[in-house]
Amino acid sequence: MGKWVDGTGTLTAPHALAVPLEIAASYRARRRGLLGRDGIPGALLIVRTNSVHTFGMRFPIDVAHLDRSFTVLSVVTMPPGRLGMIRPRGRHVLEAEAGTMAGWGLRRGARVRVETADE
Repeated sequence: MGKWVDGTGTLTAPHALAVPLEIAASYRARRRGLLGRDGIPGALLIVRTNSVHTFGMRFPIDVAHLDRSFTVLSVVTMPPGRLGMIRPRGRHVLEAEAGTMAGWGLRRGARVRVETADE
């Protein structure tokens, strides 16, 4: 993937096709993430980061740390008010409502595909 920009796209996971995806690439969008929301239809991809927090969140989330080839390094569920661990090989973070990633087949070693709306 070349230069990342804020926008939308589609996530393809082992057990899920065409999951709606928001992409947070700018400093402002990455900093905001899911803060102030009551949920998300699909997932949020935060690019160029290897850790997240849930301070100010209204709901628990699943967090998948991805390497540069979009292979899952780890999946954790984080309740509001937590600081996540840094994943040294992590390049991107995928966030979704708690419990959804298991249904998509996301676990360590799984690979996801991201298609942006402009592709």
